[in-house]
Amino acid sequence: MRLKLFYLAVFITFCSCGNTKKEKTEAQKQLASAEPVEASATKEGDKKAYFASGCFWCVEAVYESIKGVKESISGYSGGTGKNPTYENYGKTDHAEAVEVIYDPNVVDFKTLVDAYFASQNVTQQNGQGPDIGREYRSIIFYQNAEQKQIIENKISELSKEYKKPIAAEVMPFQKFWRAEEYHQDYKKKHPGNSYIQHVSIPRFNKFRKNFPKELLKEKYQ
Repeated sequence: MRLKLFYLAVFITFCSCGNTKKEKTEAQKQLASAEPVEASATKEGDKKAYFASGCFWCVEAVYESIKGVKESISGYSGGTGKNPTYENYGKTDHAEAVEVIYDPNVVDFKTLVDAYFASQNVTQQNGQGPDIGREYRSIIFYQNAEQKQIIENKISELSKEYKKPIAAEVMPFQKFWRAEEYHQDYKKKHPGNSYIQHVSIPRFNKFRKNFPKELLKEKYQ
C-alpha cells in the first residue's frame, strides 16, 4: 500500500511539473509574439534601451563606459511575473537585465547593440561565463520595427563568423523592473569583491579591448 502511494505521489508530481513547464512555454510564446512597448523618453529627451547578458553587475559597467550613456540600471525583464525580486525572479522566467539611458545625439541604438555583442560570448546558451541558468540568458529587447531590424542584421552578420548559433534571444520589450538598490553600481562600489575581481573586471577589460576606443568615455580608453 505504501509503495502504491509512493508511486502515485511521484506520478502526480511528474504531471504537475509537466503542466507547469507547458504553461511556461505557452507564456513564453505569448511574450515573444507580443507587440513591443515603447519606453518613454526622459524629460531631457534621452532614450532607453534594454539588454540581458549574464550578470547585470558587469553589463551595467560595460554600458556606463560608453560615450553618450547617461546611466545604466540593473533590473529584471523578459518574464511573466510582476514585481520580481532577487530571491524569486528566476521562478517567473525573468532574466537579469539592464536599462540603458542614453543621449541619441551622441550614441545610437546600433552602437549599443554592437557593444552588447562585443562584451559577451555570443554563442553561450543560457548564461555568460560561470553564471549558468535561464535567468542569465542573453536577450536583446526591441521597442519598434527599426530596432528589431538592427538587431537581426547584427545577428545575421555574426552568424557568418561563428559555426554555432548566436545565443541571444530577440524579444519585444514589455516592462523593466528595477533591481534592489544594493545591486546598483555594484562594480563601482565593491571593486574588491571576489566575483568582481575574477569575473566582472576580466569581462569588462575584454570588452574595452574589443570595442573602438573612440566610442568609450575618456577614462576608459
